[in-house]
Amino acid sequence: MILLRRLLGDVLRRQRQRQGRTLREVSSSARVSLGYLSEVERGQKEASSELLSAICDALDVRMSELMREVSDELSLAELAESAASEPVRPPVRPMLNSVSVTSVAGAPPERVTIKAPAEAVDVVAA
Repeated sequence: MILLRRLLGDVLRRQRQRQGRTLREVSSSARVSLGYLSEVERGQKEASSELLSAICDALDVRMSELMREVSDELSLAELAESAASEPVRPPVRPMLNSVSVTSVAGAPPERVTIKAPAEAVDVVAA
């Protein structure tokens, strides 16, 4: 199961680390307790919109940029989850139930056309 709070926390942590900032610096700037920010980054707490706004301001990141990155992560997680849940099926090869062989009028005897349900194939003797 994909948890949005974990994806959000991962993106917040990456943003902070890209800037080379510590939890203490960001929590102080956002006026959020260090422990609570840590829990948000680890996906253990749901962040309110007010809290996200304060953290984004502290990181000097637009909330829309943050949410876009979260959305991208969510898309990838959904794809991975759906790929893992679908059984791997062997490739399907078309099977012919009936094939009729007729000679082509006016063609040399070594050239025949095989008509199959999905396609017509020309066979030429070497």
